[in-house]
Amino acid sequence: MKKNTAKYNNIIIETSAISEKNEIKKFYYVKPDAVKKLGKHWASGIGSFNKEHILNHKNKRFLVSDPDIEGVNIQYLTFSNLIDKYLVSSIDLLQIDVEGAEFEILNSIDFNKIEIKKIIFEFKHFDGTFKDGAKLKLIKEKLTSFNYQLREIDKENILAEKN
Repeated sequence: MKKNTAKYNNIIIETSAISEKNEIKKFYYVKPDAVKKLGKHWASGIGSFNKEHILNHKNKRFLVSDPDIEGVNIQYLTFSNLIDKYLVSSIDLLQIDVEGAEFEILNSIDFNKIEIKKIIFEFKHFDGTFKDGAKLKLIKEKLTSFNYQLREIDKENILAEKN
């Protein structure tokens, strides 16, 4: 990614994950050799704070098992610390697809501190792998209270657009 974006002076690669607090913790992903074994090229893009989230895909999408998953310690930042670090005061489009951590990230955003015009987020894992419920309802209420109009744009994603 750094190589592909090097010619742009307005792109900064941040090698941290977003979470509820600043800390170092595990991030789990499907091992490269397991991607080949499983025969699903898109499995290389599945990663999560929660190992069980990846394992729960075995019932719906592919036959992943514990030995197929690896974890690495990485730095996690809060959303607030990330925008402070880069002096961000507004965002035109925020897209969130983080395999089950959408709730934690959206719930941590202080909408009084930053103006976000549009947010697209995956909702299919809000209350567990391939489940939605109380957490999704809470985020919808929060976004609505900050004058966002919500619209499902497909079977997995919601667009929240500022009025």
